[in-house]
Amino acid sequence: MPKKWRIRSLDAGEIQSYQSATGLPALVAQLLICRGIPTSEAANFLDPRLTDLIPPDELPGVPQAAERIAAAVAQRQRIVVYGDYDADGISATAILVRCLRLLDADVHYHIPNRLDEGYGLNQKALQKIADANTSLVVTVDCGIASVAEAQFARGLGLQLIITDHHCPADELPDAEAIVHPGLPGSRYPFAGLCGAGVAFKLAWAICQHVCGSRRVTAPLKEFLLQAIGLAAVGTVADVVPLVDENRILVHHGLHSLRQRPPVGCAQLMQQAGIFDKPALTSEDIAFSLAPRLNAAGRLGQASLAAELLITEDQRRASSLAEYLGELNKSRESLERSVYKAARQQALDAIDAGHGTAFVLADHGWHAGVIGIVAGRLADKFHRPVLLVALDQAASKPGMGSGRAIPGFNLVEGLASCQELLISHGGHAAAAGFKVAENNLESLRTAFCQYAAENLAEQDLQAELKIDGEIPFAALTMQAVEHLERLAPFGQANPRPLLCTTDVELAAPPKTIGGGDRHLALQLAQHAVRIRGVAFGQGEYADQLSQREGTLSFAYRPVINTFRNRRSVEIHVVDWQSASAAAPGTNEGTGQFSRR
Repeated sequence: MPKKWRIRSLDAGEIQSYQSATGLPALVAQLLICRGIPTSEAANFLDPRLTDLIPPDELPGVPQAAERIAAAVAQRQRIVVYGDYDADGISATAILVRCLRLLDADVHYHIPNRLDEGYGLNQKALQKIADANTSLVVTVDCGIASVAEAQFARGLGLQLIITDHHCPADELPDAEAIVHPGLPGSRYPFAGLCGAGVAFKLAWAICQHVCGSRRVTAPLKEFLLQAIGLAAVGTVADVVPLVDENRILVHHGLHSLRQRPPVGCAQLMQQAGIFDKPALTSEDIAFSLAPRLNAAGRLGQASLAAELLITEDQRRASSLAEYLGELNKSRESLERSVYKAARQQALDAIDAGHGTAFVLADHGWHAGVIGIVAGRLADKFHRPVLLVALDQAASKPGMGSGRAIPGFNLVEGLASCQELLISHGGHAAAAGFKVAENNLESLRTAFCQYAAENLAEQDLQAELKIDGEIPFAALTMQAVEHLERLAPFGQANPRPLLCTTDVELAAPPKTIGGGDRHLALQLAQHAVRIRGVAFGQGEYADQLSQREGTLSFAYRPVINTFRNRRSVEIHVVDWQSASAAAPGTNEGTGQFSRR
């Protein structure tokens, strides 16, 4: 769908004033201004300090939880860490289990099977845990909305500690302690921690409680420094804002993964081909490590991913990392198949005049990948998308996953159709649900009607906020190295997005990657040539090669290291006719009408 380009225009005097106050290069100063970082905070933003992390006992529920867990450790009570099947929940599980094993606790873990048990606490699992003479259950990355399940656990004689970061419901579950950065009435200054971030804070507090001091023993300090790496994996994978404490955790966690990775992380990095990199980036987590962990969860084997991050056995870790790599290949194949079919359904809906939102479904779609595909389609068409994997047996409910766009609350959209759903829950941007097949058409009608009533015309046009326009000649190695000082990049701190006009294709586009998903481009502006990669845009190779005249490209500059050679290249986000992106108009035509 067409995108609107908004090119940021800054006063030269404002940039010069920022430079004078900070001593930073002009391009870095411009980008910090775009991100709203005042001069007084520039140094801390560019060089975040571990000492700026908020003490763990200030996190709501942590003092009570740490005390109760330490008592269970001392009394050799059986503890079960109850996790979640995504990379955040898996990382959080590993943090707490590794911490408690180091303290010689009788600790075990349970991660629900995504396909059989679904998300969060469930009564069948709790019954099994209670039958094993467990005294204490500690949730990570789940449980804040499990009111009925918490009551069930209480009836079984289980003591329950909940650690979570998801939105609390009107009623909180009955538990010994609830550890949550955004608990109603809390004064904790940063509510954006992910599940692994919360688990790290709790592990830190447990170590302090056991030591009876803010200063912990050398082995526990080494564990905590290593655990920061696991917290970074969960933070990046869960796409929480990389600001405040999250920025500190990821900045230092990347160094930790490079310098002192757990055995399983080291093997996973070897398998992903990033172990020998001189420095890791948040993109390495997002595109190499997290997909492998998530693939295990999506295909119903999250417990193996957790074992990988927990084990100290080198051979077992190597075997598990290799297996997760194979699972990820299977996930990619399944995803391509579902995406191709779902995309065609979306195009057919557009041709039929039904394009405000999409409710797409089919038999045989794998429930573990529909969330990824829904996200890709929401990005592609800039519409709310629900995908439903229907069971071959019509008597079983369809498993659904949805993704939203800015300005649309997916949870509220599903709530408006709740009489048609068996269950639903999630965030404003992402949610899951179950629906009976015979209610599918009614759901499609109701959800699309709700979207039409709650989305304005301008909401349906994607917008690119571009940090500035520069010529290719300005993309020197030194300039891009300056840009890297703003890392780690991610949600709320994206890699800088720039644009260049009057660009020619120096060679026909080539498709690359599995399934020809991506485009490799050779671009030229005047005498300067640069390589570009357009991820996920392989289907536009023929159409792009037929475009006449010069184009404007929006992109993120990166430094590519290959066989010890470093070069500047660009990751292309969008392209338009050169006139459409001229400063002052900012009304993009998009790549192609059926994009």
